Amino acid sequence: MGAKRQGYGVKLERGAHIRLGPHPEACEDEEQLRQLTARLRAETGRLIAADLFAGAGGLSLGLEQAGFAVVFAADHDAEAVKTHRHHFRGLTVDWDLSDPTVIDHVGKLLKSLDLDLLAGGPPCQPFSKAGRSMIRHQVRHGLRESHDRRRDLWRSYLDIIRTSRPRAVIMENVPDMALDREMFILRTMVLELEKLGYSVEERVVESKVYGIPQFRQRLILVAIRDGLRDRLNFTWPGEAVGETFVEHAIGDLPAVEPGWRAKENAAGWMPYDAGKAVTSFQKEMRKDVPEEDAGRVYDHITRQVRDDDREAFALMGTKTRYSDLPEEFRRYRHDIFDDKYKRLDAENVSRTITAHIAKDGYWYIHPYQDRTITVREAARLQTFPDWFRFAGPPTAALRQIGNAVPPMLGRILGDALITSLQTPVAVVYSSEEIASCLAGWKRKHAATAIPWLDAETRWQAISAEILLDRAAVPHVRHVWGALKRWMSPDETVAAAGDLLKIGVLIDRSDRAEALLALARVASNGEHPFSDEDLAALVSSRAITQSQADIAALAVPFGEEDTSEEPVVITKGVLRVVARLTGEKELEYKNKLTDGRLAVARTIGFGIDSRKAHTALMELAARVCRPRPECTVCPVERYCASSEKVEQLDAMLPFG
Repeated sequence: MGAKRQGYGVKLERGAHIRLGPHPEACEDEEQLRQLTARLRAETGRLIAADLFAGAGGLSLGLEQAGFAVVFAADHDAEAVKTHRHHFRGLTVDWDLSDPTVIDHVGKLLKSLDLDLLAGGPPCQPFSKAGRSMIRHQVRHGLRESHDRRRDLWRSYLDIIRTSRPRAVIMENVPDMALDREMFILRTMVLELEKLGYSVEERVVESKVYGIPQFRQRLILVAIRDGLRDRLNFTWPGEAVGETFVEHAIGDLPAVEPGWRAKENAAGWMPYDAGKAVTSFQKEMRKDVPEEDAGRVYDHITRQVRDDDREAFALMGTKTRYSDLPEEFRRYRHDIFDDKYKRLDAENVSRTITAHIAKDGYWYIHPYQDRTITVREAARLQTFPDWFRFAGPPTAALRQIGNAVPPMLGRILGDALITSLQTPVAVVYSSEEIASCLAGWKRKHAATAIPWLDAETRWQAISAEILLDRAAVPHVRHVWGALKRWMSPDETVAAAGDLLKIGVLIDRSDRAEALLALARVASNGEHPFSDEDLAALVSSRAITQSQADIAALAVPFGEEDTSEEPVVITKGVLRVVARLTGEKELEYKNKLTDGRLAVARTIGFGIDSRKAHTALMELAARVCRPRPECTVCPVERYCASSEKVEQLDAMLPFG
């Protein structure tokens, strides 16, 4: 830790508390809500929407701009609820959506409104392996949770969808919700929605490609009711032309002195020169500002800055790391907090605005001024227009801003959804349908190219992965006959001489020796190789994550529903899925996001998903090779590339 300098600090200062009254068409009860909804439908024909986990209303605002009427919202943040109630008509409530009674009530209420859209971003809490097993079993077998059990919030969201049956669903969340090894939550949600008849599309989107001035990745799921029957599927919006940089977004705002109650902001606003709004983004942010406020900008305030921080900020450029600062300016461990301070680059997009900005603004130092960004600047970077105010003190406003969906993203998704609801596509397949076809083929055809996909024990699969991965086909066929006899590490150790001879014969002595060494370490008379055992072997670097994943997929541990099913993109799986979906770029970029999402979409999460996954590997090795044999492929009728394989081959790498 750097040496401490004495005498620094800032006077405790509380910002003004913004109080916002309800919207003129705010509803006091559910009967008023039903009357409002009926009137809006009759008089305007607008599509009716609800927003759960709505926060301050970023997604609600975007959907309103797209043409939806958001008439119901729920959140469990008191200040965010006040903000939402101020800006939107209808009923906004502070309800706990993990409570089963509340979930049931909300579902029935929204069903009575005949919703066109249910939107929201349910937070995802971590849960145990036992919890995963229970949910996996319930979903696959059509069972319901006990009524009195408190829900994870994403489960609450699904329960409300099941009861209310909206015409469409939009869910926004952090990418981590989808990108764990098993992609458990996302695959569960897709499976449940498809069982309800929804067509489902999901993608990790990068907000900056839509003109939003920050690097903000989000998982977006869009589902359309009866889409599988009516051939309706969400079509993703096209990207914007060019990016919006920090300067484009906030460059017109006046300079400010730090302090929640700076003298220049004593009236709650600062003078604004409308002539400085030169970019299209800045003009959009000023659009609809009331005429009497045309020369004002509200909430353009920031926290006070310590003198030593001000000196540190002055030394920083956009590339400066916290660890680059002189030692006397480092109050935190620079080996842990290497990016504790970050000056935003005026000529680039901002880093992600998160709720942490409410605690300190060190990640968001103004591009030119030696201070952290203001409430209004943060709101601009999240695409909230200047007329949008936030209830509570400045820290509450910053928290609401950091937690919000950018309104611009909401509008773009809303526009695309309205178009998709009116535009049938050629054909829509469910994940379960494709998975069933793949699994049926796998049950009829023994694995010959990768025979350890039919292993009896996980040790057999691990042994083959170590010794035979990418081996010549004749070697695989002959050596597997020996390997499969050694069902445990003990049996492999007992056959050490034969194993080493095989290694010499196939020119893989180093692999044979590595396998024998692992067998000796694992040889203890007990060989369960549970999911936890595999994780421990990976953690100790005894095996790779890929080897553990193949073993877990090939051989379930215990009951099928209790064993993990990691999503694997190796062994040619991405090549097959790229051809099947027609998304040829999957093999080149974003393999761990777009690639894994596409694989998960193909295999689903039902009773056939494990077999379907191993079928993709075997198909890649036997049928869907660089020069594919489409006529014998079990999923040819689903394949977007079956009639243009020659063109696709010219674009995709061999292997």
